[in-house]
Parts: sequence; C-alpha cells; structure tokens
Amino acid sequence: MEPEVVELFEPVTGTWQYIVADPANRAAVIIDSVLDYNPATATISTGSADALLAVIADRNFRIEMILETHAHADHMTAASYLQAKLARSQASGPPLIGIGKRIQQVQQLFGQKYGIEAHEYAGVFDKLWEDDEEFAIGALRARAVHLPGHTPDHMGYHVGNNVFVGDSIFQVDVGSARADFPGGNAEDIFRSCRKLLALPGDTKIWVGHDYPPAGRDGPRPYATVAEHRQQNKHVRDGVSRDEFVQLRQDRDRGLAEPKLLHQALQINIRAGRLPAPRGAGDDRLLHVPIKLDGEAW
Repeated sequence: MEPEVVELFEPVTGTWQYIVADPANRAAVIIDSVLDYNPATATISTGSADALLAVIADRNFRIEMILETHAHADHMTAASYLQAKLARSQASGPPLIGIGKRIQQVQQLFGQKYGIEAHEYAGVFDKLWEDDEEFAIGALRARAVHLPGHTPDHMGYHVGNNVFVGDSIFQVDVGSARADFPGGNAEDIFRSCRKLLALPGDTKIWVGHDYPPAGRDGPRPYATVAEHRQQNKHVRDGVSRDEFVQLRQDRDRGLAEPKLLHQALQINIRAGRLPAPRGAGDDRLLHVPIKLDGEAW
C-alpha cells in the first residue's frame, strides 16, 4: 500500500510542507511545517500552518506525528503550534514531534550561540530517531534515514515508494542543498544523495524546497530516482565525488546567509515553541548578531 501525499508550497521561503497518510484508516504525519514570519515587523503568523489544519479537517486525517527533517535555517517550524491545535481538535490527543537524535548537538551549539538557556529547548522533541529506525503510519511502514551534509542532524523519511528528503537533494534542475552550515560537509551530502539514488528507479524523491529556475512552470514537489540519475545537475550518474565537492564548495562560497537564519534557528531548536516572555513588557525576544565594518569602539 502506498501513502496518500498532500503537498502545500509556501512561496516566501520556497518550502514544501507535506501530509503523508494511510489512505485506509486516515492516520497521518506532517513533515516540515512552516510558521510565517515578516522580518520587517518581526511578526509571526500561522497562515501556512492553518492551511495544513484545513486539509487535515477536510480529509479527516488523524495526525500521529509531526516530523522535522532537521533544524531549518531558512524558515520557522510550526511543529509546536500544530501540536497544540491538534491536541484540542482530535480525540486521539496531541501528536508527537519527531526529529533525528543529533538535534541535541545542534541545540547545544546554537543555544550557546544565542544565549538560550537549556531548559528552553531540553525535551521539546518527543521522539529522537535512531538511524534507520522503523515506525508506523497507520498500516504503512516507514523508516527514518540519516542524510547528513546540509546539517549533521538531517534525516529523511522513507514511506512506501517515497522518500521525503528535506534539504539534501533538490529538483533535477536545482541540484543539491548547501553544505556550509556548522556541521555541514560537501562529501557527506554527496554520499547522502548517492544513497538516495541507489534506491529503485521509480522511487519518488520529495524535496524540502524548490527554487524554480527561469523557464520552468512553477515549483515541483518530487522527481523519481531515475530522473535524478539521468538529469540532476549536481549528482547525476557520472559526477564523481571530487567533482561534486569542488562544485558544491565553489557554489557555497558565493551564497549569502539565509534571510531568516538567526530567527529560524532560535525557534527551531525549540521545536517551534516561542521564547519565554522577558522584561517589563513581557516581550518575546530573539537575538540577532550585528556585524561591524571595522573595529569595535
């Protein structure tokens, strides 16, 4: 039995949100949800997550887990918001929030960087996946797959003839995810991509983002393994590890940091929970580092 997949594209950050369901009993998971954020006004809103909730209600899905592929650096996760909303709306209670076990080292790294106390992120994820750990979505069998390279904690989720790969391999005309974040590694991402491309040719690879190049007819959620092996601009058959590493490192040197890097990481290591109120006005604060053009005075 193959899953029922619903994909919703969030165009501001180019993120694909997914619902993956057992078509018979309506058990489902959410993968890589999005909170909307306006950096000009520092306002978080929930339109993209509410679109998921509308689909869930319309199709009578029962959400058992909310899955993250990694701690994203380009958008905020809606995992905790969705967990709270679903706890009130479904009789089965709140879904678990799951992510790969290496999130703990990522939390420690960025908790220290941004001055976040450990109690604000400790235990916020309900399930930490082991590599290749199997789990169920209703009667469907699924598996958590370690796909390092973009980040060290990065996981994919293999369900039937489908793999939800987050920021590892991208669409064939985009190539692959950047590998210059802390703990990222171009050789690792090459190995992760080739691991995916060793799957049967008709396996669907569902990407975490899409950035359609000029001339393409909009964002696409997946391509098959066979299409990637023939066409992927970075990791198609015939591209060596050394060629890929050189290409990826050259490309990464020219990339700007993600626009929401600091805001996203501080929310995402908390599994989407908001910072605790602080100060006389009970404001919720995020830290944004400043850069100096010259020496400090």
